[in-house]
Amino acid sequence: MIINSKLTASLYALMAISFWGVSFVSTKAVLGKLDPYSLLVIRFGIGALFLLLLLLLQRNRLKVSIKYLPHLIVLGILGVFIHQILQATALLTINASAAGWLISFSPVFTVILSILFLHEKINLTKVVGMVLAIMGVLIISMSRSGQSFQLMMNIGFLLMILSTLNWAIYSVLLKSLKIPYPPLVVTFYMCLTGLFLTTPFLIRNRGWEDLSLLNHSEWAHLLFLGVFVSGIAYWYWGKALEVLEASKVSMFLYLEPIATLIAAVLLLQEKVLLISIGGGIIIIIGVIIVNGQLVPMLLRLLKK
Repeated sequence: MIINSKLTASLYALMAISFWGVSFVSTKAVLGKLDPYSLLVIRFGIGALFLLLLLLLQRNRLKVSIKYLPHLIVLGILGVFIHQILQATALLTINASAAGWLISFSPVFTVILSILFLHEKINLTKVVGMVLAIMGVLIISMSRSGQSFQLMMNIGFLLMILSTLNWAIYSVLLKSLKIPYPPLVVTFYMCLTGLFLTTPFLIRNRGWEDLSLLNHSEWAHLLFLGVFVSGIAYWYWGKALEVLEASKVSMFLYLEPIATLIAAVLLLQEKVLLISIGGGIIIIIGVIIVNGQLVPMLLRLLKK
């Protein structure tokens, strides 16, 4: 039963990361018509409406105790508003490939915070898996950009690092607060917080005027970003954190560049290189090692 629940939680995390990985492709498809901040408002608006419909269909209670309202608002500010604003602003001065490898710092921060505040244990196996995953992310990022690894210290770099630290804090906080409501309810109020806080950007930029410029394909991308990226992905991430350690769930973030690469090949007809496939395999091995499934399997084989 425990194994099945952990497997299910892993699948939830994997699906969340898959949606987030594809989101870069959908965002790129829409940014030609909408500014980044107006795009966020539309995303959160669609996401909040979708989650509300799900809650009504499942007959979940929307009422929450005033005691936990500050917790939900803080999670919404950190996980939705600040995280998305930092990344949107960072992408104005760094390319997507640079953002891809910078994201790999998030699990490192999560592990450190999990040790300090959740008293999770770190061992050599986790360290080896994490190093392998980081190497894989670097390989994929460099192969997609066609450039060698470069460390450029600018405002975008700093903002991206802050976003990864912010996400680590959000994940550990979501795990430690133990809010006694279903992840769907928690995600809805987080998304609603993000919508309220980003709406001033839409008003300032008069973003609604650009909505008429969108074609059917771009609206499809927007719906995907709202429903699957801002809605389901956050919901599934919360469900995964209910069962697994925060440090183990965070390792699934290393799979995000693989999802982005697959989406770019299928939707943008990007060429896939052999080195990218190699990087993806290395990432997968690293994630499996950290989640404690590969090493025991190999030991059993050796004993036989």
